[in-house]
Amino acid sequence: MPDKPSSPSNQGPFINANLRIAAGKRLLILQAIAIAIFPAWPAAGESSEGVRVQAPAVPPQLYFACCNGEMAATQALFADGRVIASLQRLNAGVAVATDDLSPARAQIVQRLNGAGIPVVAWFVVPGEQGYYLNSGNAPQAAAHFTAFQQWTAHYRLRWSAVGLDIEPDIRLFEDLEHHRMRLASSFLVRYFEFAKMRLARDAYRALIRRMQSQGYIVQTYQLPLIAAERNAHVTFLERLLGIVDVRGNEEVVMIYTSYNKSIGPAIIWTLGPDAQTIAIGTTVGGEKALDWSEFSSDLIVAAHFSKTVGVFNLEGSVQRDYLSRLETMDWRQSVSISAQSLARARRLRMFAFLVLWLGELAPFAVAAMVLALAWAVHRIRVRLKAR
Repeated sequence: MPDKPSSPSNQGPFINANLRIAAGKRLLILQAIAIAIFPAWPAAGESSEGVRVQAPAVPPQLYFACCNGEMAATQALFADGRVIASLQRLNAGVAVATDDLSPARAQIVQRLNGAGIPVVAWFVVPGEQGYYLNSGNAPQAAAHFTAFQQWTAHYRLRWSAVGLDIEPDIRLFEDLEHHRMRLASSFLVRYFEFAKMRLARDAYRALIRRMQSQGYIVQTYQLPLIAAERNAHVTFLERLLGIVDVRGNEEVVMIYTSYNKSIGPAIIWTLGPDAQTIAIGTTVGGEKALDWSEFSSDLIVAAHFSKTVGVFNLEGSVQRDYLSRLETMDWRQSVSISAQSLARARRLRMFAFLVLWLGELAPFAVAAMVLALAWAVHRIRVRLKAR
């Protein structure tokens, strides 16, 4: 198990990177559920021996998520200019976390702007407000955008887009680790919060329109389970986890294979046809991080469907020397996905389909059982009275 993360309220203006990674491990369980809703028959080009995915003729544009850890580490990342030079050679962009609207973070963005590197505002709120955007912090997100606009104008920052990271409140994962009874009671309440879900959707749609009116291209970063629930026409996990099904100009589906390596890129192959843009990961997290073979395979499969591919994250890619290897990568190669991996994905898909529908229909099933029991008791009493 990972070390116990520090509480978000005690982290100051930034989220500890270890907490982000620990949350990611749990999120992979949720991402796996997303496979459930896609058709169970083989995809085009798939055979009983597996599938071979051809690399794209033109390499995708890469965007690396960055700067969601301590500012000292972020400053060290760009200290000598080699990372920026490599990003320039790759024609890659960077998504910079915006929970900390500090002068130091603004200087990083200014430096990237000056180097001609596209920068996306990875829009998240301070840790004590939940960090990720969800149904519980829509007012805080709107207020944070006002502060973001003032910060952007003050430092004359330029953004190629704003990306809304829609995931469960990061404090939920602390409850999952240490306060499971409290979390269970919270889930029971959330299950019936249909009105709250609708209000949150309206609030985030309004925020997206506001951003667009300011001239921003708006991206939404979503877990695969959102697409899964759309296809199933249910909102079970959306209510329970507080995630919000909204879209901007572009939807980026975060399909991380790091913590489900037995299936690997078969997940991306399964979800890719319905994804507008794909993000892969993760390059951090010790033994769970993608090695070069896994990383490059995920990239090629993602690029088969998406002209732009996001990577979580830049820090891990630099640490593992992936930027320099990307500069010489042969994009003409192909990736083989085994029939066994595809079969695992299909089995998981069928199982998760049942989970989603049973979760959605549970109250109706309980109500039916109660009514059936009441009817049986009534019939017994009638018979006893007749005797």
